[in-house]
Amino acid sequence: MTVFFIGAGPGAADLITVRGRDLLARCGVCLYPGSLTPPDLLAHCPADARRIDTADLSLDQIVGELVAADRAGHDVARLCSGDPSIYSAVAEQMRRLDAAGVAYQVVPGVPAFAAAAAELGRELTVPTIGQSLVITRVQARSTAMPAGETLANFAATGTTLAVHLAINRIEQVVEELLPHYGGDCPVAVVHCASQPGQRILRGVLSGISPQVRAAGIDRAAVIFVGRVLAAEKFPDSYLYSAARDRSEKIRPR
Repeated sequence: MTVFFIGAGPGAADLITVRGRDLLARCGVCLYPGSLTPPDLLAHCPADARRIDTADLSLDQIVGELVAADRAGHDVARLCSGDPSIYSAVAEQMRRLDAAGVAYQVVPGVPAFAAAAAELGRELTVPTIGQSLVITRVQARSTAMPAGETLANFAATGTTLAVHLAINRIEQVVEELLPHYGGDCPVAVVHCASQPGQRILRGVLSGISPQVRAAGIDRAAVIFVGRVLAAEKFPDSYLYSAARDRSEKIRPR
């Protein structure tokens, strides 16, 4: 039997991968984050599947359910919002499953920042403007940030930022970033990307805080900061350039 950590996507039920949907449809037990899982997604579960909302469960209770289902001979779908590789708390679950001798696999999903960028209609890596992306958060009622992983340190590179779990501290974010990006740096806030309640705010660093407060956005938002958000005059990528030598083609192995 296997526990499948499945990236459920950013909110829209149809943004789960085909692999994730098919696994969900065959698992006898499904654990899901209640407030973040659309009902339409759970409709893919077998009719007789046991569905467990993890919103009010502790880590030990969640792992207990996973282990018990495995011992009872069930494959388990453990839905994770977005993609399991970031801010999903699967590392500690996998560590405990290793200790219990329970097999698991990870199925990727669409992360919130990717869905938000799609809603903005923006590529986050633009030739000569920005070729890197830092995905980070700020310290709140959560695990402490590692030493050195500060907004100021990331901002010193001038790279594009995707800041999660920070909308309630928007003033702090602006204060730390202003000396590095300047007040005219483009900013976008995407609330509930891909979901029915989605909202998008666009502005500049010096004025984004009042916009966020006026809109009443206080959760489930990604903050983007960087010149790529308003880039217009940039060279075409070399990838499709007519001047590129295509005599040596890369063949799939």
